[in-house]
Amino acid sequence: MTTYNIAVIPGDGTGPEVVREGRKTLDAAAAKHGIGLNYTEFDFGGQRYLRTGETLPDAALDDLRTFDAIYLGAIGHPDVKPGILEKGILLKARFALDQYINLRPVKLYPNVETPLKDKGPDEIDFVIVRENTGGIYTGMGGSTMVGTPFEIATQLMVYSRPVVERCIRYAYDLTRRRNRKKQLTLVHKNNVLTEVGDLWVRVHREVGAEYPDIKQDYNHVDACTMWMVKSPEFYDVIVTENLFGDIITDLGAIIQGGMGIAAGGNINPEGVSMFEPIGGSAPKYTGQNVINPLAAISAGGMMLDTLGEHEAASSLDKAVEAALSSGRIKSMAAGRMGMGTSEVGDLVASLV
Repeated sequence: MTTYNIAVIPGDGTGPEVVREGRKTLDAAAAKHGIGLNYTEFDFGGQRYLRTGETLPDAALDDLRTFDAIYLGAIGHPDVKPGILEKGILLKARFALDQYINLRPVKLYPNVETPLKDKGPDEIDFVIVRENTGGIYTGMGGSTMVGTPFEIATQLMVYSRPVVERCIRYAYDLTRRRNRKKQLTLVHKNNVLTEVGDLWVRVHREVGAEYPDIKQDYNHVDACTMWMVKSPEFYDVIVTENLFGDIITDLGAIIQGGMGIAAGGNINPEGVSMFEPIGGSAPKYTGQNVINPLAAISAGGMMLDTLGEHEAASSLDKAVEAALSSGRIKSMAAGRMGMGTSEVGDLVASLV
């Protein structure tokens, strides 16, 4: 039996509640497929910061590197200034562990409402690959004459070819593995961002020559936001840089039914990856057993898939689909599901 060591960061607010249900369903999938999962919990988050002033110590990063994957609940505390936990924990881990792919499936499940008219599960099933460690988010730049009428601020979009190439190559490999439309759409803005955009376009074209079975496609980011709404069925896999990816993945989340169902992975294909629900800590719902755990459950499935346990991941995804097809879950919104958080977890686990 293959056993994986999983670092668990339940985090803040409703994070511990959704992680609990995620672990419940992960354990059901692991038992069915003969996999071992050993969990070790870490208390990084708002409460620890308020108690100790620590976010993510350097020594903790050394600990996290020894695990096969990281399973995260949520980071965000109402008593901590915005940015401290996000930069000190999430971004620090992402950069230090070189989690250079942010993977966001956009999949509409049965009986989940989408704001897109006349679109259903057959039309909404694509994946966004966002470059996760470069671009404008690296923080290069600065400001001068702050507080004067002549204040200047700069923040630079910087990319090297190796960073672009490894992201695009990952996206081509993923497109081939999905084996659906076999189409990879690069999203950028090369008509305005001519230098960085040209680098992405050239690498897309040159790497794509090694994948003759994959159709190469390109959208400007503004056009992409329109086509994701008008014709989501057009897409198979989208690859894009960090800032544009941050924006269009949230559009993707609402297309698939909202934050309650949206899961993501911060992936280092050669190292330790981290998986999480997208919806945040939702502190106002803490302890009420009303938060939707499906995004955390799907994030656990992504973790299994990235670890190479594709059959276990598939059984968990099918269990989510069966739970939603049953009609027992009435809404993706917290407090309106018609079931409690733990009941949803029990239902999915029973269907694995």
